Amino acid sequence: MVSANREMAVYCFDTLVAHYNNKEAPPPAFDEGQHPLFVTWKKVVSGGEPRLRGCIGTLEARGLINGFKDYALTSALRDRRFPPIQAKELPSLECTVSILTNYETANNYLDWEVGVHGMIIEFTDPNSHTRRSATYLPEVAAHEGKDYLCDRRFLLLLLFFPSEVNKLFTINQ
Repeated sequence: MVSANREMAVYCFDTLVAHYNNKEAPPPAFDEGQHPLFVTWKKVVSGGEPRLRGCIGTLEARGLINGFKDYALTSALRDRRFPPIQAKELPSLECTVSILTNYETANNYLDWEVGVHGMIIEFTDPNSHTRRSATYLPEVAAHEGKDYLCDRRFLLLLLFFPSEVNKLFTINQ
């Protein structure tokens, strides 16, 4: 099984730096594979806890090299919740990557473990008939020190009131 590693995050950084320098990123130091993946950027502000600056990925299997290249830039420059990351922010950024594996269907809404399982929730809003979905990566709850109840409340807020969640993530950037 493939696991996310430091070389993948370095490749994402190299890709973003190359973008700002109008160059090609150096070749990655990891093997190709096909997996769903996410790239997350956080910014350290005034020595405090890193704050989310962008996170986008795909639930469809992608080639890791092109996938990380594409999503490094997409999450840095086109996450609708944030303004594009600027070159001057590079020294303050942290990058993490996620590779999603071993999907399983939960038996019920309590059938998951914080820090081990992620969540994908999909449904159609009965009022607007709009298809809604949210993805919650396994490491998010563990990093934030959240519990089951808090996570479920956050996910429901994300699904039904996305503009309010966006406000939460854009404070104090």
